Amino acid sequence: MNVLEKFSLKGKVIIVTGGTGVLGKSFVKALAEAKAKVCIIGRDQKRADERVRLVETFGSEGLAIVGDVMNEQSMIAAREQILAKWGTIDGLVNAAGGNIQGATITPEDDLFATDVQDTIKAIELNLFGTIIPTHVFGKIIAENGKGSIINIGSLSSSQAITRVLGYTVAKNGVVGYTKWMATELALRYGDKVRVNAIAPGVFLTEQNRALLTNTDGTYTSRAQKFINGTPFSRLGDPSELEGTLVYLLSDASSFVSGETVYVDGGFNAWSGV
Repeated sequence: MNVLEKFSLKGKVIIVTGGTGVLGKSFVKALAEAKAKVCIIGRDQKRADERVRLVETFGSEGLAIVGDVMNEQSMIAAREQILAKWGTIDGLVNAAGGNIQGATITPEDDLFATDVQDTIKAIELNLFGTIIPTHVFGKIIAENGKGSIINIGSLSSSQAITRVLGYTVAKNGVVGYTKWMATELALRYGDKVRVNAIAPGVFLTEQNRALLTNTDGTYTSRAQKFINGTPFSRLGDPSELEGTLVYLLSDASSFVSGETVYVDGGFNAWSGV
């Protein structure tokens, strides 16, 4: 197998939870371009169907499933639907998650008067929303003795990012879980079953544009802080995650497991000096 063939995902069945989201769209597109069979799991049937049509424009097969990553039975039902259609599972991308408004603590808030239940919800969504699908779909990957699981970390899983307490705690948990599960799966099922994480930097999307830019197109003060802390001196584009995703799912990364890859323009590496 030459080096280009190692990057191929042709014919592999890859699941993307949160596939109806903004970053999920880039993931789905990249997998379709790499000729994988893509299952999109999300809460919005219309948007999931749109993602299937996107997959099909690249000549690949897609499957839309409405499911809740926080509900084990929902994920088991999705697993059976996937196996009925394609007979196997080769990869999983745990892209479901995000912040919860009530879990954001602004500088004006009393740090100790915020509703801890909102923080708990953010932790549960991002951490258990990764663990539950991994245990359900990862079972098939493990039993097959070969496959790759990708979790989504964050800049906040390495450095303290103000305001997002629940998200920060959860993403630190995701990185720890990635290391733990990578170790356990390899020891139990061999060196062809891998788990890694991608930690995205700050990406400008239509979803967060109002938070990161002012009406005149200039950056908000918070966005500018991220830019100032990034050696590339800019925000990222979701398409810049695609190469890392395909690499970690493919045989090109066959000796990479338990790692978190920061795709952040150097933010995590820089001390600011």
